[in-house]
Amino acid sequence: MKINTEGLKSFIPDAEIESLLESEKNASAERIREIIQKSLGKNRLDPAETAALISVKDPELKQMIFDGAHELKERIYGNRIVLFAPLYVGNECVNDCVYCGFRISNSECERSTLSHQDLVEETKSLVKVGHKRLIMVYGEHPMYDAKFIADTVQTVYDTKYENGEIRRVNINAAPMDIEGYRIVKSAGIGTYQIFQETYHQKTYEKLHPSGPKSNFLWRLDGLDRAMKAGIDDLGIGALMGLYDWRFEVMALLYHTIHLEDTFGVGPHTISFPRIEPAIGTDFTQHPPFKVSDDDFKLLVAIIRLSVPYTGLILTAREPIEIRNEVLRYGISQIDAGSSIGVGDYSHKNDESRKKSQFVLGDTRSLDDVIYELAQNGYIPSFCTSCYRAGRTGEHFMEFAIPGFVKRFCTPNALLTFAEYLYDYASERTKKIGLNLIENELTKIEDLKMRNSVSEKLTELKAGKRDLYY
Repeated sequence: MKINTEGLKSFIPDAEIESLLESEKNASAERIREIIQKSLGKNRLDPAETAALISVKDPELKQMIFDGAHELKERIYGNRIVLFAPLYVGNECVNDCVYCGFRISNSECERSTLSHQDLVEETKSLVKVGHKRLIMVYGEHPMYDAKFIADTVQTVYDTKYENGEIRRVNINAAPMDIEGYRIVKSAGIGTYQIFQETYHQKTYEKLHPSGPKSNFLWRLDGLDRAMKAGIDDLGIGALMGLYDWRFEVMALLYHTIHLEDTFGVGPHTISFPRIEPAIGTDFTQHPPFKVSDDDFKLLVAIIRLSVPYTGLILTAREPIEIRNEVLRYGISQIDAGSSIGVGDYSHKNDESRKKSQFVLGDTRSLDDVIYELAQNGYIPSFCTSCYRAGRTGEHFMEFAIPGFVKRFCTPNALLTFAEYLYDYASERTKKIGLNLIENELTKIEDLKMRNSVSEKLTELKAGKRDLYY
């Protein structure tokens, strides 16, 4: 594929970001309160307002940010948490990103690509424990072209095991041209996710010395091309620790605004993983802009307030304690029961780390994560109904902005949770889960909807599957 960046220019205004961070650093308590109230009114913040939140140092005002983010999450998403798992298909890569365990110069990385049968076995291993949603991850290599990705997605969708199946596949892969995206879209994918890694161009160029990924503008324009190809469900992200997190948060907002202004709809999800150690990669041991736990919690809350209707993804890179706390500040999706080595789910062994991109901080099983979520009053959800009902892109926002997310998603979360409990859960998880469902059912104010959900729950108990609104 030929990379053509003619006519492309960055929509990340470095100087403007630095200027706003400087001019807003002494924002008054009254201004901070007004900004939080604007967000609680379900309005996206502008860059100056986000810069003001970033400037906060006072502990009481920080707590207001945390409380505001928690309240906003409850208002829009309720107490549900969507669950997924990453599935690494191959770690061949032609890039030489200095922070990545998959980089081409890393001789300690054991290269591997799943065969068709390997992929079937990996998928079965995920389905056997209850997964319904995956993000499939690929290195950047000519062998992982659009047709290869589409074929592997179709293999996953075609793989069934007993009552289980994967109902939604998201993609994390290299940027493509428009025709490539069209091919991948034809496989019925959900979100196409591209992390810019760092939005600071000079830093980006330093950290990506060779390979297609070294082209900052081609990557930055990647999701624009996806939209033009008809993929209206997009995921953006930055790898925290490569540059100042304050700049990256601002840049994520500018990327959101760019997509809204250009296509009428922003990203469906935002990710903000912190850099973690990787085999054979000294850079990861001492990241130049390491993000502390306190700053990480704050940046999550600020992103939540800045973009009320965008899903926030918290990955298993983070340790359990951080994951449990940050859930309160606006997270809507987490991975669970994750393995990130190629072939790990069906053939995990002590050598798996040689095929892994980095080290995970949370290695709990899916059932353990679900049990703890239910203990803390969260509804674990495997819902995929919006994608299969065509509620994506602008259509999703038509439902989301009036507050219908909660109306549709809570019932669907309860149904998918019940399905998990009947088919896969341990006895302790099943017990606490069914009690939670019974309690949540009473909170559905619309009596007609409550009765309908109750009827579908009875059908699920009797053996029916895949019921949704």
